[in-house]
Amino acid sequence: MTRDFDHQTHLDDLIEAERDIVARLGDLPLDFEAMAVMSNLHRLAAATRREMEQTVLAEVRLSWTAFVALWVLWIWGEMETRHLAAEANVTKGTLTGVIDTLEKRGLVERRRRTSDRRLVTVKLTDPGEVLIADVFPRFNAEERRIADMLTEDQRRAMVDGARSILRRLTHES
Repeated sequence: MTRDFDHQTHLDDLIEAERDIVARLGDLPLDFEAMAVMSNLHRLAAATRREMEQTVLAEVRLSWTAFVALWVLWIWGEMETRHLAAEANVTKGTLTGVIDTLEKRGLVERRRRTSDRRLVTVKLTDPGEVLIADVFPRFNAEERRIADMLTEDQRRAMVDGARSILRRLTHES
């Protein structure tokens, strides 16, 4: 089986599953289009994450969460762990394990604040900065490869729709 055939088979199975759900639950007053939007957003996010972890990130032995943590530190600089966890969209507990791993690899370093020893900051080390600066262009090339599966109008509609939902869910104005 080729990779394309596997993806097409999976897509056919998904479409068939959506039809089966409507057939089974069609008598209920449900919004099947809303269900399809949410289900497909979730599946797309999971498939994209899996694709990135199996290609670009596997080459440098990074998980999705480790990559995001490095990227956030690269863009925004040293920050408290609670802020890094929020930016990486993970719990502080999950972040602790990720930072442990990155620290063992020499990619980040933790420091306790002198003003309040309970507060811990994380920053990239020089090797961490070199790694993220090297891997991000390849990561972005994969993003582009995936985004190129859409037309320009589809891209814009997807970005606009996702931003609209995010604004409302996060109460931004």
